Amino acid sequence: MQRFSDFDFGVSWVMSFFHQDWTYDGPTAADVVAKHLAVDADDVVLAVRRDAQVLVDHLPSETLEALWTAGAQYMQSFERISGSEWTRTVVGLCDARLSAKAGVRPLTGADTEDGLALRDAVVAEIERVEFLPSEVREALVDCARRCTPDLALRILLRAIVTTPYNLLSPDQYARLEAIGAALHYGEYVVDAVKFMVDQD
Repeated sequence: MQRFSDFDFGVSWVMSFFHQDWTYDGPTAADVVAKHLAVDADDVVLAVRRDAQVLVDHLPSETLEALWTAGAQYMQSFERISGSEWTRTVVGLCDARLSAKAGVRPLTGADTEDGLALRDAVVAEIERVEFLPSEVREALVDCARRCTPDLALRILLRAIVTTPYNLLSPDQYARLEAIGAALHYGEYVVDAVKFMVDQD
């Protein structure tokens, strides 16, 4: 049983939009998200909505800001909009896209896996990535405990990718791979950080 995509999905996928040149995709962050949601399949949008809703329901704004900033290479400033407001905006963009189409089927099977049985393992891996700032690790642990370990792990992977010039040990990567397999991730989800594994 595998998820609908071999690649990253949900809010962590949305975070990947915000790279150095993201403004070429739209004048505002909301425009960029809407542009991607408009052309992607229903299950892609449902996965984003599921993540964003659980985030805004269970985490305070400051924690959300830490997660978005850590997972995105170049995130918008949170001076004019709070983390909660931005995350609710993402939910609203998903709702607008889904309401434009009749007969949207809910996520099922592996796509509903939240990894609750893996919470301790995910928290342990978050705490081992010592090159991430302590406030980011704390936000990720809160996400694992108060939202879902699945979501926390995917945001952790994004945060690792956006923190260059650091290395993972082969053992760390092997544990991440094992957790990813247990969460039914596709081939390229954990693989996104493989280039950061220490080869010495």
